[in-house]
Amino acid sequence: MLESALMKIIADLQIHSKYSRAVSKQMSLPFMARWASKKGIDLITTGDFTHPLWFREIKNSLEEVGEGIYQLKKELVDQETLNPPKFFLTTEISSIYSQGGRVRRIHTLIFSPNLETVEAIARGLTKRGANLIADGRPIVGLSAKNVAEIALNVNEKCLIIPAHAWTPHFSVFGQASGFDSLEECFGELAPYIYAIETGLSSDPAMNWKIEELDKRNIVSFSDAHSGPKIGREATIFEIKGEISFEKIREAIINLSDQNLSQISSTIEFYPEEGKYHYTGHRNCGIVYSPKEARKVGSICPVCKKPLTQGVASRVESLASNEIETESKTDNFGVRWIYNKGVKRPPYTMTVPLMEIIAEVLKVGVGSKRVTLVYDQMINSLGNEFKILLTEEIEKVRSQFGEKISEAISKVRSGDIYIEPGFDGVFGKVKIWGEEKENLKQESLF
Repeated sequence: MLESALMKIIADLQIHSKYSRAVSKQMSLPFMARWASKKGIDLITTGDFTHPLWFREIKNSLEEVGEGIYQLKKELVDQETLNPPKFFLTTEISSIYSQGGRVRRIHTLIFSPNLETVEAIARGLTKRGANLIADGRPIVGLSAKNVAEIALNVNEKCLIIPAHAWTPHFSVFGQASGFDSLEECFGELAPYIYAIETGLSSDPAMNWKIEELDKRNIVSFSDAHSGPKIGREATIFEIKGEISFEKIREAIINLSDQNLSQISSTIEFYPEEGKYHYTGHRNCGIVYSPKEARKVGSICPVCKKPLTQGVASRVESLASNEIETESKTDNFGVRWIYNKGVKRPPYTMTVPLMEIIAEVLKVGVGSKRVTLVYDQMINSLGNEFKILLTEEIEKVRSQFGEKISEAISKVRSGDIYIEPGFDGVFGKVKIWGEEKENLKQESLF
């Protein structure tokens, strides 16, 4: 896939290393590569490049194979990694600061074109008081604008992308500590914000409702803290020529020029499954849809404290565009969603294969039975994205039975029910159940 003149690259460019808090200690570069191979990902991030120990591992373990593109040294690729991914240099910075009389908590992604730029960014952050050894995703007292300034002053080719842009906490549009616009957050640097990352609790259609994002691309990545979570969201790039940092940058900046590299589509988590989709209080067992939240207000009826506003409600509060989506089903039964009458990259929503297997077996996702069946499917049919999106259902049925093939078909078409997540609680997928809701036919908007 990576050598043809016109390449489609499946990329996951937001992942954390073993040096970040609340991240699996298995998250080494070879381990990440193995899981990317299982998932069907061509381009994966190193993540956490500002951490001194992790950066040393990056330099010792990777070799450059294209401008800004790296791969594991051959001796580090294990036998389970059948199609080793390429690596891309990114990091995530957590900014906690005061602006406009409020405490702001913003997470920002930085994409770097080379190792020299990484080292210069790290020096710039350290000079401004950042403790980079404390966490792979460092917490700094700098504003999101300050972080962008440091990176862009080092190298104007750096890309600055707000991470999980709608999460109530730690995001640019987050209700609890964010802003109402990119300009309010980044000031005169707002024109250099060419894209935002959706996060698990929003999808592109929700972002299409925001006028400020009309001239910006929408990207989606996993924010994975463990191997199995890699690829739960991804962006598909269509690259003109050889893959390089510049070509990925070109695709993220490009909105409509067919002669340039571009974003082809995105693969999304069902936003209802995200842990901040609806408004609520998990300790009080309160959860509201946007319509219900408008009626009852922002105060919890149980504890009388403010509710955590869900992403769906937050988007609605800032929305100004009237949009109409349309669905098109491809030859494999996968439903792709388009912004009708507007040229934007389409997207599809899916459920991770391990969750599908767990639903079929009626066991927990972390059970040994799920892992066994998952590995059998990967070894027999190919990578996870192939199984979820392009494998012939009849082949799945012949090798793994009616139930699992039906489940994959239902996920492809959107014929599933999800109990929406709220206030830090992930939503629950129900492929079969007493409550039936066809997500093809219902929209929160």
